[in-house]
Amino acid sequence: METIASDFAYILLLIVISAACLYIGFLIRKHLAESKLHNADEMAAKIISEAEKEAENKKRAAILEAKDTLYQSKADFEKETRERRQELQKMEKRLMAKEEGLDRRLSLMEKKESDLSGKEKTLQTREAGIQEQEEKSRKLVAEQQQLLEKISGMTSEEAKNQLIAQMESKARYEAGKMIKRIEEEAKESAEKKAKDIIGLSIQRCAAEHVVETTVSVVDLPNNEMKGRIIGREGRNIRALEMATGIDLIIDDTPEAVILSGYDPIRREIAKSAIEKLIQDGRIHPARIEEIVAKAKKEMDNSLREAGEQATFDLGIHGINPDEIKLLGRLKYRTSYAQNVLQHSKEVAILAGIMAAELGVDVQTAKRAGLLHDLGKAVDHNIEGNHAQIGADLAKKYNENPIIINAIAAHHEDVEAKSVFAVLIQAADAISAARPGARRESLESYVKRLEQLEQIAESFHGVEKTYAIQAGREVRILVEQNKVSDEEAMQLARDIAQKVEEDMKYPGQIKITVIRETRCVEYAK
Repeated sequence: METIASDFAYILLLIVISAACLYIGFLIRKHLAESKLHNADEMAAKIISEAEKEAENKKRAAILEAKDTLYQSKADFEKETRERRQELQKMEKRLMAKEEGLDRRLSLMEKKESDLSGKEKTLQTREAGIQEQEEKSRKLVAEQQQLLEKISGMTSEEAKNQLIAQMESKARYEAGKMIKRIEEEAKESAEKKAKDIIGLSIQRCAAEHVVETTVSVVDLPNNEMKGRIIGREGRNIRALEMATGIDLIIDDTPEAVILSGYDPIRREIAKSAIEKLIQDGRIHPARIEEIVAKAKKEMDNSLREAGEQATFDLGIHGINPDEIKLLGRLKYRTSYAQNVLQHSKEVAILAGIMAAELGVDVQTAKRAGLLHDLGKAVDHNIEGNHAQIGADLAKKYNENPIIINAIAAHHEDVEAKSVFAVLIQAADAISAARPGARRESLESYVKRLEQLEQIAESFHGVEKTYAIQAGREVRILVEQNKVSDEEAMQLARDIAQKVEEDMKYPGQIKITVIRETRCVEYAK
């Protein structure tokens, strides 16, 4: 118990000591805080006092500086005022001098006006005299004109018309001379190069086919086969004609059946179907329909293959599949007995060669050449000329506008807008005009010769005309006393232009105008 009491007393003592220490520390800190606060108040008062002194000093300095600035500004103002006053005085002097000068000029002008009034009267007098002289001159000219009309027997209007006619004749003469000179100069530089390019193109394009016709006759193994093709009461031949759309002509021609129809592809399908039926031996309506359907399918494949082969041979890529099929149809289309697909390939080759010689894009020229007769594949189904139909098809298949224009312009129906259109025209003419390429009927041949001679004879001064070289040239004899050498040149150009406007023909026609003077004398 004593131990517990001693421990409690010890703890209590510690508590009392701790509390005393804390109180003493609080008193010390309070004293220090009051001391610092007093020092801070003294320092703040000192700073405020110093700031007030500094502000007073700056105020005095600013007032002094403002007084100096005001004094300087006043001095500058007075100086500027003096300078302006001096300038105004100088300007006043100049104005006075100018005023004196104006007064002098005014007096001089008044003097001149008085002089001019006198001269004006003199001029009026002279003008009256001139008018009188002009009136006399007009009367004299009228009298001379009447005298000239009486002597010449022509009025002034007739004389003027005669003079205009003489001047027009002379102008035509000079124009003919100029045209002749220009053409000779152009021919010297251009004709040789053009001939070289065309000659090179023809040499490099060695075409194998000359004239080709679509086969329309089917050979039979024997005459008995005719009866089987006709069938009982003609049912087989009716089934064939209905399935193919082609007329079958079975006449006295031995071992042959003639196919008649405007569509060459249908004729080819009918020919192929009949040949297959002959080989098969089973000829009846059901079998005929089956074989014809098979022949049509084979024909579609053949058309596509023919178009693809043409593009492959020429190295042309990216053509629409429908265009390729239309190209294949040209294999069975002829123009004056010339195979149109073969003709299109020739045109593409020729155009490509000439494009290479001229330094323009060869692929574009070949593509335009291959597609230029595309309209002939469908021209029997669509109204219009094949050039415009082909251009519309090319536009439908998103061909280049240059190629579209070349197709439309290859017969000069529209204006050529690029060198490629001109190349296609030239290549088309070369392919169509080469010997043996096309075959014309006798009637159209004679008609073309007569039309050539009639066009030439319709011009003034023409004496005789002769169409020669199968209509490739027309020679014209003119009367030498009615047509001069220069007029003969113009006459040839006019006839050529008339032929181009009124006729349609493959290739080109040469117009030769011949004028000669024969002098004959007899020795007696």
